[in-house]
Amino acid sequence: MRRTWWIYLIGVLGLVAVAAPFLWMVLGSFKTQGELLRVPPTWWPQDATTQNYNDLFSKANFPRYFVNSTLVALVVTAGNLTFCSMIGYALAKLRFKGRNALFVLVMATLMIPGMVTFVPLFVLVTNAGLANSYPGLILPFLVSPFGVFLMRQFFLGLPDDLMDAGRVDGSGELGIFARIMLPLTRPALATLGILTFLGSWNNFLWPLVIAQTEDKYTLPVALALYSTGQNAQNYGLLMAGAVVVVLPVLVMFLAFQRHVTKGIAITGLK
Repeated sequence: MRRTWWIYLIGVLGLVAVAAPFLWMVLGSFKTQGELLRVPPTWWPQDATTQNYNDLFSKANFPRYFVNSTLVALVVTAGNLTFCSMIGYALAKLRFKGRNALFVLVMATLMIPGMVTFVPLFVLVTNAGLANSYPGLILPFLVSPFGVFLMRQFFLGLPDDLMDAGRVDGSGELGIFARIMLPLTRPALATLGILTFLGSWNNFLWPLVIAQTEDKYTLPVALALYSTGQNAQNYGLLMAGAVVVVLPVLVMFLAFQRHVTKGIAITGLK
């Protein structure tokens, strides 16, 4: 214990370094503009107020942005859970010609930086008439190579005897997948769901170029655009907006933390 005290000290210092900016943001969202600009700064709000949140949801049309972000993130997450699990199951358990080549193609896609495909994807979506629409925000991200890889690795660890037992009972491939194999992948699904929701919720560049009118803005885009011009100095409002952006992801992660940790650990051991 005496030899490892420095490890705990480094861990505590790292935790403080990570948590302190977030805590400062939360506390700052309840401060007045004058208190935020005070020198030396105060840590706890001396005159706590919810005016920043009132302004956020009454003047800045943030409820609309919140609904947009929630809709896009939920649909993208549901699409990845559905399609990635189906593709991962097929690549892991079904025998068909070209299976290995298809998996290599998926892995090759995973290695391509997103910025390389950004412009072609934008041209494709625009030519399809999906610019400034919810399908344009959602469709390009309904399936991810990482999700396919994650689910395939998890399915590889499930015994084939379960599938054979289902076939003996008269189940078809879809029934075996939906009723036997899929319920066993809850840790992997939780991991994929959290990571996909987090990526979609925080996605900034794609909604910025696709959403061309204010009614299609997501929270990160609206917050970034609102932090310029005359609102750039309203630090309390910006901190309140940042809290609104971070809080749903934080709550979801804490709710599914056990499943996420288990899914990453089990998948990483295969």
